[in-house]
Amino acid sequence: MNRERALQQIHSATQPFDVIIIGGGASGLGAAVDAAARGHNVALFEQADFAKGTSSRSTKLVHGGVRYLQQGNVSLVLEALRERGRLANNAPHLVHSQAFVIPNYSWWEGPFYGIGMKVYDQLAGKLGLEPSRHLSREQTIAAIPTIEQEHLNGGVIYHDGQFDDSRLAVNLAQTATEHGAAILNYCRCTGLIKKNGKVCGVEIHDLESDSTFSVGAIAVINATGVFVDELRSMDDSTAQRIIAVSQGIHIVLPKSFLPGNAAIMIPKTADGRVLFAVPWHDHVVVGTTDTPLDSKSLEPRALAEERDFIMTHACKYLTKDPKPEDVLSVYAGLRPLVKSGDSSDTAALSRDHTIIISQGGLITLTGGKWTTYRKMAEDVIDQAQELVKLPRYLCPTEAMKIHGWAESSDSANHLKGYGSDAVAIQAIIDSDPSAADRLHPNLPYQQAEVIWHAREEMARTVEDVLARRTRALLLNASASIEAAPLVAAMLAKELGHDTAWQAEQVDVYTELAKGYVFTDAQSVGAAQSV
Repeated sequence: MNRERALQQIHSATQPFDVIIIGGGASGLGAAVDAAARGHNVALFEQADFAKGTSSRSTKLVHGGVRYLQQGNVSLVLEALRERGRLANNAPHLVHSQAFVIPNYSWWEGPFYGIGMKVYDQLAGKLGLEPSRHLSREQTIAAIPTIEQEHLNGGVIYHDGQFDDSRLAVNLAQTATEHGAAILNYCRCTGLIKKNGKVCGVEIHDLESDSTFSVGAIAVINATGVFVDELRSMDDSTAQRIIAVSQGIHIVLPKSFLPGNAAIMIPKTADGRVLFAVPWHDHVVVGTTDTPLDSKSLEPRALAEERDFIMTHACKYLTKDPKPEDVLSVYAGLRPLVKSGDSSDTAALSRDHTIIISQGGLITLTGGKWTTYRKMAEDVIDQAQELVKLPRYLCPTEAMKIHGWAESSDSANHLKGYGSDAVAIQAIIDSDPSAADRLHPNLPYQQAEVIWHAREEMARTVEDVLARRTRALLLNASASIEAAPLVAAMLAKELGHDTAWQAEQVDVYTELAKGYVFTDAQSVGAAQSV
């Protein structure tokens, strides 16, 4: 995957693209894969980096949604569980089965959640992972040694999927490229082109070269997440806003706070929220919140009350109470929640995602979640083929391998997440042993990975490498700041930048990463146990 080649592909096009997609998160990249795999001519433009927004800030779960089952939304859970199984088959290097324990502190919780999880198992059918079962008090403690034991009766264990969200996004971009799509980051859509009242192309600003260009298209898909209303307003200034923004945050703790292999799932806290504590990359991710916001940003920040909520409940369910100085990173993500439709549009609602087609022919895809990205993509490309004069190719992605697919790999090797690309990264080390050196003593990543990111994964900035190609920013924000100068120097060498660029990159990244460092001032009173 090479940015210069993608630009050349765009500029040399003599005919409109079949499909242009705006947005490089889960839904946009999924749509690009689907459309390109069907045989359509596809271009995708992302204003920042792939998965810069919501799609790199999840709870890292590929799941059916236990809380939706509690709400009686069986159809949504059924679809998500099927997609969970397909994703585990299509990207086994990134998706694996994760055990979750629901601790029971009341007599009724064992049978209640036990029956519920058996239904969950049955809905997954042949695409299920492992069966759920009851645990005694002793078995629950053995699975989660640091669980709060006072009033603990036992537990229920079940299995769901876990993954690395931004790594999957990169692999989807590579998959789309391999099927002929032109995929570009740091290209912002600044306007829509219309002919006879119908959308027929886009205006693009290349942020790297500070140049602008126009691209024609038969179909244009708006997959910009929380920003879909901004693009819809370019099509129709009177369009009703459809997105309500909700923020969720997570904290990252050292592995010692959850030393076993099982995760904790609290289906209902005192205020009705779902809480997870999940092992991830030899650390622990704890979240999440659900906070309505009036504003949106590419770099949302955790609110004090959100940090307090997570810390307070971590103390409630863990015997080892985390303090602010224990938190290695805190990150926030925004959810696009569909609040209404526009009476002048035709809308196709598919369970937890929404497709809206404007009078001008702009196709908007919003809502949904990572687990169902493939089905969202299938639905929106079906809609595009129906709407405009495109060949009606069938969707081939149910069993299509995603870039990096590897049947088996060494789970102890941190290069496992690269799947089949791990061999090429090892070849870089073999040709230059110094490339095996770590970026930082407190991070697992090697210099060879940065070289790979620049050459093959379209990493353009220090943030691209430390936040999304690796997960250094989430695993240890302070260590990632210390690693930034080395990464800047390596990228400058690979991409042909000067020392002034390096210095600017370090300054920009340091300022960004400071927002992920959890300080005492950020969480007044959060570490009080309840």
